[in-house]
Amino acid sequence: MSSQAKKFGFGMPWESLYGYSQAIQVGETVYVSGQLSHDRLGNFIGTGDFELQFQTALENLDLVLDQFGAERGQVVETTVLVRNLRENFESAARLHAEYFGKHRPASTIMGISDLALPDQLVEIAALVRLDVES
Repeated sequence: MSSQAKKFGFGMPWESLYGYSQAIQVGETVYVSGQLSHDRLGNFIGTGDFELQFQTALENLDLVLDQFGAERGQVVETTVLVRNLRENFESAARLHAEYFGKHRPASTIMGISDLALPDQLVEIAALVRLDVES
C-alpha cells in the first residue's frame, strides 16, 4: 500500500530556488523544514534580535502545523540551529520550553557558523505525528 504525499509551501521565492516544501506529510508523519523569521511577503524579521527571530520562527511553525490540522502537542521532535549558541542558549531554551508548555518533544539544538540568510540567527525544524493525541 502506498501513501500520497501532501506538500505545503508559503510561496516564498527561496522554495522554488532551493527546490523544497515547507512541509510534507507522508502517512501520519509531517516533516517540517527549518522555519525562520519572515513575514507572509518573505521579508526577514528581527535583524540582530535573537528572541524575535526565535518567536517568529515558532509562529511560522504554527502556520505550518495549521495546514495539516496539527497541534503543538503532536510535535515529537525539533531540531534547532543557532548561530552563536553560547550567547543564545538560555534564550533558546526558555523560548522552546515556553512554546511547548508541559509537552516535551525530543529535541536537538546545534550551534552552527552560518545559516541561509545573512542576518539569520535561528532555524527550527520539526517532526510531527498526526496520530498522537495532544
